[in-house]
Amino acid sequence: MIRQQLTQKQQQKLSPLQIQQVKLLELSSLEIENRITQELEENPALEELPDVASETDSELSSDEYASTEEGSNEDYSLGDYLSEDDIPDYKLQQKYDSGEHRNEIPYSESESFQEYMFDQLRLKNLSEAKFRIGEYIIGNIDDDGYMRREPEALSDDLAFQYSLNVSAEEIEEILHLIQQLDPPGIGAANLQQCLLIQLRRKAKTLSRTFAIRILEDYFELFSKKQFDKIIRNLNISEEEMKNSIREITLLNPKPGNMWESNIDTKMAQITPDFVVETINGELIFSMPKQNISELRINKEYGDLLNHYTNNDKENSQIKEAHAFVKQKIDLAQWFIDAIKQRNTTLRNTMLAIIDLQRDFFLNGDESDIKPMILKDIAERSGYDISTISRVNNSKYVQTNWGIFSLKFFFSESMTNDEGEEISTKEIKSHLKSLIDDEDKTQPFTDDALTDVLKKKGYDIARRTVAKYREQLNIPVARLRKNL
Repeated sequence: MIRQQLTQKQQQKLSPLQIQQVKLLELSSLEIENRITQELEENPALEELPDVASETDSELSSDEYASTEEGSNEDYSLGDYLSEDDIPDYKLQQKYDSGEHRNEIPYSESESFQEYMFDQLRLKNLSEAKFRIGEYIIGNIDDDGYMRREPEALSDDLAFQYSLNVSAEEIEEILHLIQQLDPPGIGAANLQQCLLIQLRRKAKTLSRTFAIRILEDYFELFSKKQFDKIIRNLNISEEEMKNSIREITLLNPKPGNMWESNIDTKMAQITPDFVVETINGELIFSMPKQNISELRINKEYGDLLNHYTNNDKENSQIKEAHAFVKQKIDLAQWFIDAIKQRNTTLRNTMLAIIDLQRDFFLNGDESDIKPMILKDIAERSGYDISTISRVNNSKYVQTNWGIFSLKFFFSESMTNDEGEEISTKEIKSHLKSLIDDEDKTQPFTDDALTDVLKKKGYDIARRTVAKYREQLNIPVARLRKNL
């Protein structure tokens, strides 16, 4: 039997402004600039005033940085847009400078890896068909400089995509030609072949001859650093083995990495969201704003809204125009408020991190980093843990000791022999120092590292030492061993 029934329950729903804030919090500095530019392009009610002088960044001394602004968590109303005086102005980052300034800076495009290879291939006086095959092979070489695809697969691709009937043998012939080009080792199928190509192009010496034999016949033993077995099998001295290893270590395992595209270089650059400087024992905090412009609601749209509000709403065209203009102004105001709330949230979160990690910002010693989790910052800043998590995403701080991701400051805690809570980063720092200073002919095993750390007051298990070592990308003792 179907019956209708009224029920009352509570539901949590996000307002449009809150949704904007959540999305904007996760964006990095470059992404927020792109988002602002996108909003300016899509919403005609939003405009920027690039000629207005920006205010200077706020700075706080170490005695003041822990204080937060009053009303940082207040809700922002849409306000009344009928009067120009009611439209607030907020400072926002401008993605691009004006075209006039851009023309003053010359821009050059460096030669790409593929262009460099094509230029060398043209000097080989190949037929047009073979040159096209060579172009296709070069185009399939990966960023490390390796050709990891089989000739048969390349042959099938050429047949389907370009209707070229090319055998696998012809592809191997041209690939062998490409492997003779610079940089040495380019186009190899694997690391072993890459190193051998480089060695064979060098002048012959005794150590290089042994090195070639090692790579040809004992590559697996060499990769596992089982040098004693290689010495016995080749019947060579330990000194000759050292010289051969030296020859191999001078080779480039990734010849393609000598080139970086301009896009890759730009993407690798980090734009810090915060700056914490140490000057005369005091911490100076600021949020860099680079190119600053004012963002506000377009005055013409405000006048239009005022005009349509005072006209007869019975006219359907006026009613539709009024709804359209008000919607665009509402969206513009929501976006402005969301940007302001984002900046306030970022600021208060960073101030809480500085408050907890003050010793590190003053001294730059990683062992000074205190145990800190998202909950600690949430309690100090007054925000939810999920909000702190979003702030940490792709955010960086510039200090006197380098640029760090905000995630760098978060770590779990452990208790030492004295009952003090210490950060796991401190243990990792000591672990790395032990491995850096160890005798490479007899490196510490995980058991030995555990014993040394226990003597220093860090009572942790061997499996924990192994886990921290792996997190530091440090291989096991056998692979760290040198002759």
